[in-house]
Amino acid sequence: MALGWTKNQNATGDSPSNVQDSKAYPSEKLSGDAEKQALGPSRMNRIADPLPGLVSDSDSETSVSVAKQMELESSNAIKYRTCSWPKTAALLFSEYICLAIMSFPYSYSVLGLVPGLILTVVVAALVLYTSLVLWEFCLRHPEVRDVCDIGQMLFWGQRWAWYLTAIMFLLNNTFIQGLHVLTGAKYLNTMSNHSVCTIGFSAIAAVICFVCSLPRTFSTLAKLGTASAFFTFISVLLAAIFAGIEAHPAGYNPNPKYINPVTGTGGGEPIVLAVPAKGTTFVAGMNAFLNISYTFIGQITLPSFIAEMKNPRDFPKALWAVTIAEVILFSLVGAIVYAYTGTQYNTAPAFGSLGNEVYKKVSFSFMIPTLIFLGVLYASVSARFVFFRIFEGTRHKGSHTVVGWLSWAGILAVTWVLAFIIAEVIPFFSDLLSLMSSLFDSFFGFIFWGVAYLRMRKVDYGPGWIHRRGVRGIGGFLLNIIIIAIGFFFLGVGTYVSLWFSCIWH
Repeated sequence: MALGWTKNQNATGDSPSNVQDSKAYPSEKLSGDAEKQALGPSRMNRIADPLPGLVSDSDSETSVSVAKQMELESSNAIKYRTCSWPKTAALLFSEYICLAIMSFPYSYSVLGLVPGLILTVVVAALVLYTSLVLWEFCLRHPEVRDVCDIGQMLFWGQRWAWYLTAIMFLLNNTFIQGLHVLTGAKYLNTMSNHSVCTIGFSAIAAVICFVCSLPRTFSTLAKLGTASAFFTFISVLLAAIFAGIEAHPAGYNPNPKYINPVTGTGGGEPIVLAVPAKGTTFVAGMNAFLNISYTFIGQITLPSFIAEMKNPRDFPKALWAVTIAEVILFSLVGAIVYAYTGTQYNTAPAFGSLGNEVYKKVSFSFMIPTLIFLGVLYASVSARFVFFRIFEGTRHKGSHTVVGWLSWAGILAVTWVLAFIIAEVIPFFSDLLSLMSSLFDSFFGFIFWGVAYLRMRKVDYGPGWIHRRGVRGIGGFLLNIIIIAIGFFFLGVGTYVSLWFSCIWH
């Protein structure tokens, strides 16, 4: 199967003059910079040879191609490269169409409706662009299994880069699992009127998620992901409808001079602001922005998804579908719920803003599949990372062996135990969202893909590629430098804001 481009255009809008099939291992060198300057790149080049352990030293140069990988596992009982683009789209929908949508009304109440909607579109566009850069990188290097392999390749094959990426990767995924253990416990608390302590409900949620994590391929999980995304859509749609038809939101006080002693917000009819309220601090605005960003940024899982696609070149179909749906759904739900709950009565997640207990329980109940599945998805990604490193090249990876299944279940159990501990140590929904955004999304959402773009263009066009490509080269360079800077901004300022909120409110 050819891994190159069928048209003279790549993922990020560049149009080389003569793009052919991408070269597998080892990379073929062009005749020199003079040829690159005259003709542009002759092919989509690798930035480096495959990392040690990803291919055998005795393999041929086509051994890392997708076609070869599928051929090698064709006789296995468990086949990994089986995802079509619709199944990959189902995974993306289940990842992005999630509970975090219900933090958008709160974010809009802080940022103002107009800036909030603009930032929603801007963040979506940046994530779409960086995801296409990521996809291009995976096409050039089809042997990569996850973002950890990409991290090492981006930073010149340094082993420390792999270890650092792996630590961030596992922590990020485990934190998200912990978040879903926490929200699962909150749901059980709400429905049972607190009949059991939170720790007990968290343990129950963790066990349920562990059982649902046991399937070993994304193709199988995609079926569950479809149901998860569908029920989440129903849940947020009901929340928006209920917010509109109920008489008043939760905590409503008809006196406009009333000041809530806990939140410090006023009473009266819900107030909807087009711009931030006077006196809104940078810290409050940044916290709201991080809530929006976290919901969109999920590139950490994309290399793992692409690694199990039958035809990775179809990935943009899934990506565009989910991005368009995200922008429409997030904007509408956020704006509608905010319009009816106002700045005074907004909570994150926004289910808490519904004054009618029946409405709250019914709409939240449809979120159950996502409360389970999204944690399951990230647990599977983490377990796959560990499992593949242990059993790569053995029969336990592709066959139904006792050792293979016990190891898979054991790895999953460890991740869920850690997630349970995290859920009990940091039981604050909004703060946890912001902290994850700043610490991990800075690299996996922005920095990695800005660096990837610069390295790919340099290997394609040679030294001096920025000026050689004219306006396109300068524009691409500046855009990706800005993307890298945004990542460092998230890392520094975002972390400060998250910690500030944790210290002040808790």
